[in-house]
Amino acid sequence: MLKISPKKTTIGWIGTGVMGSSMCSHLIKKGYKAVVYNRTKRKANKLIQEGAEWARNPKEVAEKADVIFTIVGFPKDVRQVYFGENGIFEGLNKGSIIVDMTTTEPSLSEEVYEEAMGRGAWSVDAPVSGGDIGAQAGTLSIMVGGDKKAVEAVMPLFKLMGKNIVHQGGPGKGQHAKMCNQIMASSLMIGVCETLLYGYKSGLDLNTMLSSVSKGAAASWMLSNVAPLMVKRDFRPGFYVEHFIKDMGIALEEAKKMNLSLPGLSLVNQLYIATKAQGHGRKGTQALLLALEKISNVR
Repeated sequence: MLKISPKKTTIGWIGTGVMGSSMCSHLIKKGYKAVVYNRTKRKANKLIQEGAEWARNPKEVAEKADVIFTIVGFPKDVRQVYFGENGIFEGLNKGSIIVDMTTTEPSLSEEVYEEAMGRGAWSVDAPVSGGDIGAQAGTLSIMVGGDKKAVEAVMPLFKLMGKNIVHQGGPGKGQHAKMCNQIMASSLMIGVCETLLYGYKSGLDLNTMLSSVSKGAAASWMLSNVAPLMVKRDFRPGFYVEHFIKDMGIALEEAKKMNLSLPGLSLVNQLYIATKAQGHGRKGTQALLLALEKISNVR
């Protein structure tokens, strides 16, 4: 198993979007050599300026790196990055560790794990929660699935990106834990939106109201970090609406396999589909407020 240290370990990073760029930057700043790839090179410019080497494709990243991180958009993107032409598995070295931090299907994480093991490598699934704020601050919650030895090996790297890092079990278990997170987050988001709508219509000063409820029984990360963005009408993406719809869809499909009814999640999923239909798919998840305002004709 790899002994990870800045002097000996080269990091590969695929996916330099809203969160991935900040996460990789933490590793570079601690002295790790990095090889990066993104479909749009412009989004990797910040990391290249910090010293990262640009790769032409995921295969080249895998050829040059000891630990390869991926954080992309959708399950189809994960499959393409790993199994596609010029993908990771075409260049993966024996003994390397791959770490997928995308929120994706647990069954796909298990498939990646089996393929990696068959090639003499290791695979860890490690989706995250905390959005762009947590990524920038290095305070993400990281939910980890995979073999204990591999998880322990990459733990020094996880600690540079997050503060709450929990090994949930074998392959795919990190993804299942992330589904639990997203189920909860969906309910919290609609609660925050409805709270603000009620407060506004009742004539309260929203910031004054939040100063009370954010310290009581309703306190949550969402209320403290996302509600102020809504008050300021800041709908820039920390996490995209369309990606949240993807996550909820995975959770609902997994629940269906378990013969489990999740009516609350189903409702919020439909409201987010309406949010996307109104043209807000590339806005942050707080844009749910815009859809709910439209329903109640709140201006």
